[in-house]
Amino acid sequence: MGKKNTAAPAATSGKLKGGEGFEQYYHALFTHRWPALKEALLQEVSPVAWQTDSNLPSYYLDAASIRAAVSLPLEGAETLLDLCAAPGGKTLVISSLMEADATLLSNERSRERLTRLIRVADQHMTEGVRKRVSICGKDGATLCKNPANQFDRILLDAPCSSERHVLTSPQYLEQWSPARIKTLAMAQWALLSSAFRMLNPDGYLLYATCALSPEENDKVVARLKAKFPDVEFVHDLPPIPAKVSQFCETALPEPEITEHGFHVLPDNAGGTGPLYFSLIHKKPLEDGE
Repeated sequence: MGKKNTAAPAATSGKLKGGEGFEQYYHALFTHRWPALKEALLQEVSPVAWQTDSNLPSYYLDAASIRAAVSLPLEGAETLLDLCAAPGGKTLVISSLMEADATLLSNERSRERLTRLIRVADQHMTEGVRKRVSICGKDGATLCKNPANQFDRILLDAPCSSERHVLTSPQYLEQWSPARIKTLAMAQWALLSSAFRMLNPDGYLLYATCALSPEENDKVVARLKAKFPDVEFVHDLPPIPAKVSQFCETALPEPEITEHGFHVLPDNAGGTGPLYFSLIHKKPLEDGE
């Protein structure tokens, strides 16, 4: 299995731009693996069905997204938050799997995407589940300022470079530069640090992106470890809950291991992904820590 270079392309990265710069940047990251990975990224994704009830329409999403969402352990969790929830696929997955007395708050800052999130919830959730899902349109980076916002489990699927979409769009490819990655990493950090502040002790946070670069993945969550003493990365994923098979009949991909998380890459996962995720536990601290 080919591995990527976890160091970002160095000194020349500031001069890279457009399609040629994109090619140089990601070839430096993935070296000999890049041609096969790029080819896989250019192929059309085959989404899989998630169906909450036989009387409701299926929702289609990337199998890698399901794999990430089902990795958030929900046993014993009463309060859940999906911080950047639109278009709604991962909200649908975790709401289907949460315990019968649990509640979920799904948040989306973008007004346009919020409308889509509400539509997905209304059309694809059973009535009983929908009653326990609240939807709001706040800035996730400042949601932590309200002391009432405390949760047992948080899913953060952060806005990212989405290189798969960049590659298939001449306009976005022409506009690409490493500066975009740095800007996104700053926004991701603001969201992640906000999410961790809202996480209850002994809770779990799942951070995810569809980005390729460690700058938006492992290096963002590494900052969390450097800042907060109660951060603990989960290196052994919990088993996929048996209940998942009630909603999805497709076998889910197994991710590759990174320094602080996991990565589903399409050249090694039947075309699904890319999807990075890191499962983070908030350790209860002893007095004085």
